[in-house]
Amino acid sequence: MFDATAESIIALNHIDMNFVKPSGAPLPVLAGIDVTVHNGEILGLLGRSGSGKSTLLRIASGLIKPSAGGVRYRGEPLMGPAEGIAVVFQTFALYPWLTVLENVELGLDAARLPAKDARRRAMSAIDLIGLDGFQSAYPRELSGGMRQRVGFARALVSDPILLLMDEPFSALDVLTAETLRTDFLDLWIGHQLPTKAVLMVTHNIEEAVLMCDRILVLGSNPGRIVAEVKVPLPQPRNRLDASFHSIVDEIYSILTSRMTEAMGSQSQLHGGLVQQLPEVAATRLGGFAEALAAAPFDGRADLAQIGPALALAANRLFPIAAALHLLEFAELDGSTIKLTAAGRVLAQSDTDGRKRLFREHLLRFVPLAAHILQVLSDRDGHVAPRGRFEYELEDHLPRREAEKTIRTAIDWARFAELFTYNDRTRTFSLDRAAA
Repeated sequence: MFDATAESIIALNHIDMNFVKPSGAPLPVLAGIDVTVHNGEILGLLGRSGSGKSTLLRIASGLIKPSAGGVRYRGEPLMGPAEGIAVVFQTFALYPWLTVLENVELGLDAARLPAKDARRRAMSAIDLIGLDGFQSAYPRELSGGMRQRVGFARALVSDPILLLMDEPFSALDVLTAETLRTDFLDLWIGHQLPTKAVLMVTHNIEEAVLMCDRILVLGSNPGRIVAEVKVPLPQPRNRLDASFHSIVDEIYSILTSRMTEAMGSQSQLHGGLVQQLPEVAATRLGGFAEALAAAPFDGRADLAQIGPALALAANRLFPIAAALHLLEFAELDGSTIKLTAAGRVLAQSDTDGRKRLFREHLLRFVPLAAHILQVLSDRDGHVAPRGRFEYELEDHLPRREAEKTIRTAIDWARFAELFTYNDRTRTFSLDRAAA
């Protein structure tokens, strides 16, 4: 089990990260981050989209420099990519014209080893990660799980002291991810890896509890650590244990409370005009409300229960819950979601009824949608460019989140038949039926 008094492998101290708004003003992405990863530890970074998890991982890798604060790797300042730090990416990032063996050997480029030694170490990593026999195959011949194994082998071939993993199982199907996750844990528990510590970004709550010794929960806008959850369970862990579920429920409660607090604070900025909208299709909201209204939930459920029941991972579940809460079709209390009276009507209505009710709530509770409609109504020709609204959002949200919010507003408005959007010309126009 992880020893909290063990030596520090990497320490990120007082990290701030700012990007630049279109106006030239700084846009905080990370603020006041302190993270230490100890020898023998798997540390998880968990948070919603936009909380800066991947940015923090890139700072730890030396790929980007923070706006403030510093990083110390094995006691020395980290000035850039360093020997002994390797990364496993979310996407496979393989060269399609190279074989498995040649892709793995790329992990040794910086070591400048003799060809014979590089080949021997690459073959050893291939064997370790369960790819023996596939060294001459090309990526196109492999399944997604096998391609990600190549990514792991390429990271491990350099015998890294610190392994950074950026959602390494998220691009895989459930069964493949479970197999690869279990194989990695077997190697880690069996001390078959050269790696002394792991820093892992994930959005999967159960995965974090299954793998990590500690979990740091990040809030958003800007990203900051809002909670530290210790996982004192021996490996291998059993998902069916009550203690396992207790930790999962604790994290759901933390994330849900932070989500509702963030939505509340955003609603106070500029009359809610820069409210970050969850990226979820309007049609999914009606379907979820219908499932929540039915047995065995009868309008009320714990997120940790309804997510698995509907085969929804946390990164899919939280946007739905946030959207229903924002539109006042549901209420979030801790890790519990409960349909409001309007939510029950939404669940029971036919398509036309859902559209009418959704339109009413969209105009009442999403100021951005009402703002776009007002601008279109006031303009000659009833047309406005998308950029006109993106620039407003980008003064307060990271560009990526502003784009997501615009996309969501477009989807919700189309469902409500509030206004239309032409992606070819990137213009909004007033729906005559709505005029």
